[in-house]
Amino acid sequence: MHISEIQIRDPFVVLEGGKYCLFGSTDKDIWKGPGVGFDVYVSGGGLTEFDGPFPAFRPADGFWSTTNFWAPEVHCYKGCWYMFATFKPIEGRRGTAILKSEEGIMGPYLPWSITAAGVSGPATPAEWECLDGTFFEEDGKPWMVFCHEWRQIGDGEICALQLTDDLRGQASGKEPSLLFRASEAPWAFELKGRAPGSFVTDGPFLYRAGSGTLFLLWSSFGKEGNYCIGAARSQSGRLAGPWIHSAEPLYSADGGHGMLFRGREGTLYLAIHSPNKTPLERPVFVELAENGSGLAVK
Repeated sequence: MHISEIQIRDPFVVLEGGKYCLFGSTDKDIWKGPGVGFDVYVSGGGLTEFDGPFPAFRPADGFWSTTNFWAPEVHCYKGCWYMFATFKPIEGRRGTAILKSEEGIMGPYLPWSITAAGVSGPATPAEWECLDGTFFEEDGKPWMVFCHEWRQIGDGEICALQLTDDLRGQASGKEPSLLFRASEAPWAFELKGRAPGSFVTDGPFLYRAGSGTLFLLWSSFGKEGNYCIGAARSQSGRLAGPWIHSAEPLYSADGGHGMLFRGREGTLYLAIHSPNKTPLERPVFVELAENGSGLAVK
């Protein structure tokens, strides 16, 4: 199947066992539901033709969510594969949950994270509207970096939450920390047609460059209302920042929710979906270069 035939949002690519595994929001209408699950596409060759889809997650009867199955990422941690994905609970606020596969990267992924109330559900704070959690390790400790949604607070935030060592949920005694707000980036503008002060944060992803620089990719909307990706840089080289924003976005051609991966030959790629309109969104892979202390489209 050619990538022009794959409807997907929030693409996430892992090169595993010599094959590219492409995950993402694969329901035909992710906004209304009911949620079907998440699929994975696989390529043993290049980045234009994939086999699939293959089911990576399907909700069992009685699953605590039926809508907004969004933005699955898969990460290998301590020899196991985990999926970080957003769901809207039947009761409660949207958040990112963690699922686990006992059978390798392809899944099936099963619910793993436990809420503060001790039941299966999102690992993000129950009273917050959250989405797009990603995984990061620092000093041997696991973290989730996620968005505290503009829909609840106006000026969207990127926050970090330390997780338990088994990725079941929030580490004891560790509250979420604010990394930055959307309005701090010169390239991010208020969301058109919404209340004044509405700034979007979407799709955080962390990348350590060869120079040692720590980047945080995230998405928002530009001056003309176009979906964009920025690359903030940690001044300290650590998760706590402070985070320095460039004047211009890294990518602004109506594409977003980006992540970075290395191709089979070592090429650095930015994976995005574009255009940002259902059902037209498709996976797009853009070659990047590390340019001193920055990132640039080739």
